[in-house]
Amino acid sequence: MALMADFERVYEIGPVFRAENSNTNRHLCEFTGLDMEMCIKEHYFEVLDMLANLLCYLCNGLKTRYKEELDVIKAQYPFEDFVCKEPVVKFHFKEGVKMLREDGKEQGDFEDLSSENEKRLGQLVKEKYETDFYMLYGYPADVRPFYTMLDPTDERYTNSYDFFMRGEEITSGAQRIHEPEMLKERIRKFEIPLETLKDYTDSFKYGAPAHGGAGFGLERIVKFYCNLHNIRKGSLFPRDPKRICP
Repeated sequence: MALMADFERVYEIGPVFRAENSNTNRHLCEFTGLDMEMCIKEHYFEVLDMLANLLCYLCNGLKTRYKEELDVIKAQYPFEDFVCKEPVVKFHFKEGVKMLREDGKEQGDFEDLSSENEKRLGQLVKEKYETDFYMLYGYPADVRPFYTMLDPTDERYTNSYDFFMRGEEITSGAQRIHEPEMLKERIRKFEIPLETLKDYTDSFKYGAPAHGGAGFGLERIVKFYCNLHNIRKGSLFPRDPKRICP
C-alpha cells in the first residue's frame, strides 16, 4: 500500500509472530523480521539483484568490521567463514530439479523441495560454484501463495524466488500480483473469501506499479552465517512452541 503512495521502496524491521507448531532447529514463534518491497521497472530480477547485493555487502562486511566478535563465537562454536561470491549465483527451479535428478534424488517438477533435497542442492551448488549463498527462482505455482505473479510464458510457474545460505532457505519472495481482477481470480482459485481481503484488493483499484519483495528472519541469517546447530543460539530470548518465558 505504501508503494501505491509513490514511496517506490519501503522496508521495516520489527517482531514477527508465527502461530505454527514448528519444532525444528530453524523455526521460532517470535523472530525479528527484515521486510522490504520495491517497485519493478522492467523485470522482477531487479528485486533479486538488489537483495543479493545487499546481503553480500552485509555478509562480506561482517568479516572485517566484526572479526573480533566472530572470533569469540568461533572459539565456542567453530565454523568455516561464510562464502558469498559476486555476482550471486541464481538459476531457475527447473535447473535445480535437473541437478537433483542427475544426483539420483527424486524431485517432482511441480513439487516444493523437501528439506533433504534443499540441503543436497546446496551441497551441489557449493561444489559447482564455490559459494554458500545462491538464489533459486521460478517456483511452481502450486507451491506459492495466491498473490504470487504467474510466469507470463508458463503459468505453471511463477515470478518467485528463495534465497539460500549454506544450503537452507532464509527467505521466500516474489513479484506480487498488482492487477485487482487477476488478484481476485487467484483468491477465488485458492477458495479464500474475497471479503476478508477487500482492503488489500481495493488498494490496487486505481492503478498500481509492478512490485516485489521478501521477508527475512534475522535469527535464521545469524544461524546460517555462523553455522550454528540451532536457531535458538542466535536469539537472546528464543520463543518456540514449548517456551514462552523468560
